[in-house]
Amino acid sequence: MPFILILFALPILLLLFIFWIWTLIEILTKEPSEGNDKLVWLILVLFFHFIGSILYCLIRRPERKRLYGK
Repeated sequence: MPFILILFALPILLLLFIFWIWTLIEILTKEPSEGNDKLVWLILVLFFHFIGSILYCLIRRPERKRLYGK
């Protein structure tokens, strides 16, 4: 039974980890350096992992694309 649980949980955890890393790279490379937004989002995503990544993608990313076009 534990093997089946690991078999299903491992790919999901791997995808969440990749999503988290992608969010960190997105913040570091595309977030403008003016103001404290970049630092605040970076700290939020580092400390709250997947929840911070989801918040970034739902709140900040659309706003950044609208304002800066990146």
